Amino acid sequence: MDENKTYDVVVVGGGAAGLSGALALARARRSVLVVDAGQPRNAPAAHMHNYLGRDGTPPAELRAAGREEVIGYGGEVVAGRAESATREGGDFVVTLDDGRAVRARRLLVATGAVDELPDVPGLAERWGRDVLHCPYCHGWEVRDRRIGVLATGPLAVEQALLWRQWSEDVVFLAHHCPAPSEEDAERLAARRIPVADGPVTGIEVTGDALTGVRLASGEVVALDALVVGAPLAARSGVLESLGLKPVEVEIGGHVAGTRIAADPTGATAVPGVWVAGNVTDVRAVVIASAAAGLAAGAAINMDLIAEETRAAVDAYRTQVRTLLEEAAWEERYRSRPTVWSGRPNPQLVAEAAQLPPGRALDVGSGEGADAVWLAARGWRVTGADISATALERAAAHAADAGADVAARTEWVQADLRDHTLPEGAYDLVSAQYMHLPGEARRTLFASLAAATAPGGTLLIVGHHPSDLLTKARRMHFPQMMFTAEEVAASLDPAEWEVVAAEARPRTAVDPEGGEITIRDAVLVARRRT
Repeated sequence: MDENKTYDVVVVGGGAAGLSGALALARARRSVLVVDAGQPRNAPAAHMHNYLGRDGTPPAELRAAGREEVIGYGGEVVAGRAESATREGGDFVVTLDDGRAVRARRLLVATGAVDELPDVPGLAERWGRDVLHCPYCHGWEVRDRRIGVLATGPLAVEQALLWRQWSEDVVFLAHHCPAPSEEDAERLAARRIPVADGPVTGIEVTGDALTGVRLASGEVVALDALVVGAPLAARSGVLESLGLKPVEVEIGGHVAGTRIAADPTGATAVPGVWVAGNVTDVRAVVIASAAAGLAAGAAINMDLIAEETRAAVDAYRTQVRTLLEEAAWEERYRSRPTVWSGRPNPQLVAEAAQLPPGRALDVGSGEGADAVWLAARGWRVTGADISATALERAAAHAADAGADVAARTEWVQADLRDHTLPEGAYDLVSAQYMHLPGEARRTLFASLAAATAPGGTLLIVGHHPSDLLTKARRMHFPQMMFTAEEVAASLDPAEWEVVAAEARPRTAVDPEGGEITIRDAVLVARRRT
């Protein structure tokens, strides 16, 4: 257990519900810690039943296998008793009985429940062995044996009738309850279930086996198994520390125990806290508790995904808002001595190599590779960029290329989203990988088109949206990407001849060094004279 770590989920309770939830979360690649006090409700039972595929498995064996599975997927399991939980900021801090504390974004509490056994001497010591509660858990094992049903509440007659399915030798032990009503007495008689009046004062044991119960009258009723329908009290200490109080559970109009209220996924009234198993469902057998743990784990994962998506959207919006601003570009250029390769962009070389030199506008000039290449071929180039640092490097590169190249270049620091370009001033307007959000991009491209002289060429190149499906690792801003066809559709056919509007493939190297094919959105258009 890492006390300096914030786990995605801390699971309190390492029974079927808790481990099933932890398994689902670990398989969902969540960091999970299970805190287990090692006191499951079914610890006294030798076997569990009605768990498809694992019928008859000892409960301890199931728990051990579950822990191994959770750990195998990267989850952690620690022995200890969680005493309380508090909320600190958006997280929870769970404190253990030894003083250790662990932080989590979400909690799944599967602490189970405690059977509130009647105060009959010797009964608790036989619990889960031959003092039983659930016919679906134990009925087959005591079939055709002598079974006594100890009345502990208004549902005792129904329990006796239920157990009669497993044996013809069932005795109703009235204990401290009122005698059955006339109708109930008739039902019991019809199923040949005798009634033993008076309190049960003790358990009779021979060797290590129950042999009967002793009544207050001194009479001993011979039995092989005793059924006790004990109410379940939710183990709710950790949950109560968060303000979640147990509520009574009624079955057939009678209180059958307490539970922590939750919705079908296990979500409680405290955001970020889920419950599963007997702590919220008094009827849940092992397989039902495991299923509830899975449902809660899946719900917690979805809740975390929703939170992470909200945070990602906020960060994404901030990034989109600041990515293209001057400060962001200055930070990018100042963070390293060189950002770009220093080579001219291949689509510019492909399209401008045969054009006669004239006036050119290099949009988003960066460190000047395109502008210097054009100037070296006789063009008079205006390189525009939002970053002063980039333009300083561009001017230095032009100077390094020679005095004649430097003389044919001028550098303009401008944000072209709000900078007015002279209309019809350039024989070539080149925008290489100028990516802006939709409306800002359309406005800028219209301005670039207007700045192109009659007979001049408009060259717009961008990363094609299909590149997002490759391993090229493009910055993931789909709303900033475009196709050449979209740009071509914005040009007036009466004013423009579209020479090319295509997704042009080229070879590149992915981050792992492998060769891949990427595509440039390439628009080449000439303004009619």
